[in-house]
Amino acid sequence: MAGYARTPTFEETFAWRDDLDKRISDYFVKHPEIAVSPQARQFRVERRVALGMTREEVTLLAGRPDSTTAETAAMETAAKQFWPQVRERAKEMWAYPNGWALYFDGDRLVDMTVAGKPRIE
Repeated sequence: MAGYARTPTFEETFAWRDDLDKRISDYFVKHPEIAVSPQARQFRVERRVALGMTREEVTLLAGRPDSTTAETAAMETAAKQFWPQVRERAKEMWAYPNGWALYFDGDRLVDMTVAGKPRIE
């Protein structure tokens, strides 16, 4: 939407969902242990990022971030009032459109914030 300044057409949305389904299927082929785990629901049904996911899983579902940083000051600015809870584990932040910030400790997603929204538990 940001690139075209309009909402996607039905065909574009269908193509995007079809591509996501294929990427999820390919991921399950490479990681069969996840395909049969409770976590598979996050991919198949909910199609959303969840705490504890790896960087690879986040990228699969959310795409590449607009930017990344390991600078404490930038992470604190993005997390705003939630920084006291976020800083305990956040070593790197991935920024996405619409104020989404995802925080990683090593390879695992440990927290998420959205500018102007309550903290996601």
